[in-house]
Amino acid sequence: MKEELVILVDENDQQIGLMPKIEAHEKALLHRAFSVFVFNSKKELMIQQRALHKYHSPGLWTNTCCSHQREGESNIEAGRRRLMEEMGFTVDLEESISFIYKAPFDNGLTEHEFDHILLGNFEGEPNLNPDEVASWKWMSLEAIKEDMNVHPEIYTEWFKIIFEKFYNHIAQ
Repeated sequence: MKEELVILVDENDQQIGLMPKIEAHEKALLHRAFSVFVFNSKKELMIQQRALHKYHSPGLWTNTCCSHQREGESNIEAGRRRLMEEMGFTVDLEESISFIYKAPFDNGLTEHEFDHILLGNFEGEPNLNPDEVASWKWMSLEAIKEDMNVHPEIYTEWFKIIFEKFYNHIAQ
């Protein structure tokens, strides 16, 4: 399988190069990413539990899906592709906010991303890819916020960061 490349960017999200994903995470270099938030008609967010064998953050709960854009791929195209790869469905997505964050992991890797939040709506059940996702559930934003305060250790570091930014954005 071809090594996945990430798009290195500056603080203005302008592409400055490409690098293998693992190397970018080892060196903590800023790169482009996206995070998909899929809601149902009850305004609940679909969250996923990462597969138990993932190389970082295995078994932790996180947003509907997230990943990195490929060169030449729009944020929306990337979000729809990855939603299908991980969750087994696709929806129309729209761009929301974007921001830079940095989250180090115990294994020496660091997420340093210019993250684009993508929003979609879906009714039904996903068709999970077991290589990527162990489980899923719908939760209200308030329930997630409360649970993160009580059990922060069960959520991915990046989800805690992006959830707070997103929650503050929609609360305005």
